[in-house]
Amino acid sequence: MNGMDFQQQDFSYSVRPTDGAMSGLPVAISIFADRGHLRATMQEDAQAARLTVTAAGSLADLLESGARPLGDIVLVDCPQVDARAAAALTRLDQRAARCEARLIVSTSVDALDEVFACMDQSAPVLLVNPSRAERVIALGQVLSSVSPTRLRELSEDDRLMLLRLSEQVGQIAGRIEHLAPGGTQVKDAGLGAFRFADHTSDRLVEGPNGAVTAKKRAARPALPDARLVRKIIRQRQQRARHFNAGLFADPAWDMLLDLTAARVEHKRVSVTSLCIASGVPPTTALRWIGQMIDAGLFVRLCDDSDRRRAFIELTDKAVDAMARYFADMP
Repeated sequence: MNGMDFQQQDFSYSVRPTDGAMSGLPVAISIFADRGHLRATMQEDAQAARLTVTAAGSLADLLESGARPLGDIVLVDCPQVDARAAAALTRLDQRAARCEARLIVSTSVDALDEVFACMDQSAPVLLVNPSRAERVIALGQVLSSVSPTRLRELSEDDRLMLLRLSEQVGQIAGRIEHLAPGGTQVKDAGLGAFRFADHTSDRLVEGPNGAVTAKKRAARPALPDARLVRKIIRQRQQRARHFNAGLFADPAWDMLLDLTAARVEHKRVSVTSLCIASGVPPTTALRWIGQMIDAGLFVRLCDDSDRRRAFIELTDKAVDAMARYFADMP
């Protein structure tokens, strides 16, 4: 999904004849953007998808809306974050989490870290400098998660394209699990990704005479020298000097390598930095980060000294797998 060059007409919506649609329960959507032309474009796309736009206004209206219902989906454009915008996003995040509204928030690269830090409860879809087609894709992705009795779908080809990312991350999670012995892979029906059950405790084994003893698990090998990991990263990046970079796009592995090196170096990695390390456009990288968090491979940490910042780190299970991977290297 790199290099978004699709046209809006490529995405055809169809209405599933569900009980909800039959009973006249349209999906309600709210739109908040300071740029008037963009707000109008988002309204057109929502109406083309046969959604009911219940509110449309500026970011300031988010703070002044009071108890007005958000609707099922909220589209927000926030390319710059000042104190007022941060307060509006934080409040929106909390309200959306309480009422289970789905958020689609677009921003710029410069404001990404601050927007990401403001929205830690509602699991929003984040877009960075998106094209109109990317907004339509995000809208279709969110629509696919709305209650089945009120679902409107993308065409079959577009739906399969959106599912491909989840399938790929599921495969990665499975490979990671094989590298890290002792874990159990569990399918999470709500997230559609994978998480890992924690099995770090000692195992009880029965000896030949019936005695039960605790057997310690093998100690995790140390992570490699950060210089080795950085060398591997540089080698991977150098391929783009001789070939089309799209041939080698592997954002999950590039982010795993970057976070491994940062862990050894005792450095914290911001979401913007990790997007750069992924080697794919920021919006694509954010989708991967979200899936890797859902898969139990990455964890989001807030900066206790500055709530406007958040960082991404490897989970203990991912650290264990990366350590064993490098230990097995010849």
